[in-house]
Amino acid sequence: MTTILFDGVAYGMLLFVLACGLAVTLGLMNFVNLAHGAFAMAGGYTTVLLMDRAGVPFLACLPAAFVVAAILGVVLERALYRHMYDRSHLDQVLFSIGLVFMAVSGTTWALGSSQQNIRLPAWLLGRVELLGVNVGIYRAFIIVLCGALAIGLQLALTHTRFGSRLRAAVDDARVARGLGIPVGTVFAVTFAAGSGLAGLGGALGTEILGLDPNFPLRFMIYFLIVVAVGGTSGVAGPFVASLLLGIADVAGKYYVPAIGAFIIYLVMIAVLVLRPHGLFGRPR
Repeated sequence: MTTILFDGVAYGMLLFVLACGLAVTLGLMNFVNLAHGAFAMAGGYTTVLLMDRAGVPFLACLPAAFVVAAILGVVLERALYRHMYDRSHLDQVLFSIGLVFMAVSGTTWALGSSQQNIRLPAWLLGRVELLGVNVGIYRAFIIVLCGALAIGLQLALTHTRFGSRLRAAVDDARVARGLGIPVGTVFAVTFAAGSGLAGLGGALGTEILGLDPNFPLRFMIYFLIVVAVGGTSGVAGPFVASLLLGIADVAGKYYVPAIGAFIIYLVMIAVLVLRPHGLFGRPR
């Protein structure tokens, strides 16, 4: 039971890093970006290509995946996304879902449709006994790294000047501009950071989740469930939601494999029935 709980926490941490960028853009910027998974896919393919074709060590690929996805995010934000901020959510959904299909088709054309794999360094392989619990080394690595990222992100949003500027820009962009806040720059940096975190999550998740051109479509619903269950008022909600959903998914597939794939949806329905705005959400 403890091992299942540990694996569920690791999976939940990975879901959080993959989905927290969407939580930021949807919750703080009020932008529905269904193409968020494409940035995660970009980070995953960056890692695969650097490791397989350039021999770059795995740990060096992680910041590279973040940077590549962040650069891609800021380029697309300046060229395309910023024109959609004031449009309706339906327009944003149609726009971003179109980007998803373009990303899937482009990746299939450029890199093929086969499943991609990476070879982790030897020190991240295997399992060890820790206080009587059979712990996977790579999953422990994910828990430590993603936990540190979650703390850092929460502190950045609540205890820094940039976080204050972002909240002000979201609440009233016109007043924020009048106070001298560069709203466009704040949104661009926020979007780039969210995209970079998705890329980092894609790099970390390649070993566990797999990677192919359909990645953005396959995991889109998971990102949306995390944000819906956690609420869109910050990152604490998606963090708790990710842990809850990760543990429920792993435990469900282990104990009731016949319906294990549906447990995550049952949890979502139960939470939204009791709390329609999510665990930590509040009515706008």
